[in-house]
Amino acid sequence: MNILFLSNHVNIGGISSYIFTLGSGLKERGHNVYVASSGGELAGRFLKSDIRHITVPMNTKQELNPKILLSFFRLREEIKRYNIDLVHSNSRTTQVLGDLLGRYLRKTHVFTCHGFFKPKLSRRLFPCWGDCVIAISQEVKQHLVCDLGLDARKITVINNGIDLRDFGDFSTREKTRERLGVRDGFLIGIIARLSDVKGHIYLIRAMWDITKDYPSAKLLIAGEGRMKDILAGEVSRLGIEGNVIFLPKAENSRELLSAMDVFVMPSLQEGLGLALMEAMAQGLAVVGSAVGGIKTLIKDGINGLLVEPADHRGLAKAIAGLLRDGNIRQNMGIAARKFIMDDFSKEKMVAATERGYEECLRKE
Repeated sequence: MNILFLSNHVNIGGISSYIFTLGSGLKERGHNVYVASSGGELAGRFLKSDIRHITVPMNTKQELNPKILLSFFRLREEIKRYNIDLVHSNSRTTQVLGDLLGRYLRKTHVFTCHGFFKPKLSRRLFPCWGDCVIAISQEVKQHLVCDLGLDARKITVINNGIDLRDFGDFSTREKTRERLGVRDGFLIGIIARLSDVKGHIYLIRAMWDITKDYPSAKLLIAGEGRMKDILAGEVSRLGIEGNVIFLPKAENSRELLSAMDVFVMPSLQEGLGLALMEAMAQGLAVVGSAVGGIKTLIKDGINGLLVEPADHRGLAKAIAGLLRDGNIRQNMGIAARKFIMDDFSKEKMVAATERGYEECLRKE
């Protein structure tokens, strides 16, 4: 198969990681893989894996932006040139682009839904779902059916997968902790965009409670987003500036994870949680909100701890319990890695997606 992935960019983030993991796996299985986006920090990584990158002006979040048409005209020729069999979109704007390409060039269009959409009128007027839809969790499938009226028969649930070769190594732990300014004490961390839906504010409030018993503990917040000033203001209000580290970009999530003692995902809504999966693959003890796909990943008390969303006291209690008992922390980390290894591997995701492609192509 000749497969074209559509993405707004290939900067550090969940969708870029998904496309790279899936694309490189499909390459290993003998397929030709291409990525079209506005470019980004990870473009070189794709090229090193022999995945050709096609630059198009898709750096927009607007469904009716002229950049979508410009990208359409550029890709129309590239699809003919590389004899593309299937177009795979990954966001609302690339979904619109994929629908245009699929309709006018009679190519199969697959869309992966990575999270939850607001049921806007435009989504009903211009659904652009394509020929087949991949949902990254059962919770996302339920959302598509119940909130957006999509036919359940059109949706296949394929969980994200992790390349376990990238995780489980703690050799950079001390060096990374020194770089972050963490020499003594525990390091609690989160890697996520700074958006209100990710629940950072509750983790910061939990940190204020934790510092009462663990004054040298630090919280690492890695990511960028519009909530930065609000979160920094909350840290200042609570007087815990010395306990919180803001890191704009997680250029190497494996190194950051190796420096942590506990990983926390306090989201209010989550499709599955790729960063949480990476933390579990690393072998960390994890704490997460009992929402969405997080409940698929964390089995409470076995491979991690679940707390109610927006409950900073519950977060503080769960985190403190893990800090207090090293044996529980270690055992949960071991169980977390085994869980990802058994059920959420790269190989499983790639094989399932390949089967989904083949079924979708047969429908044509």
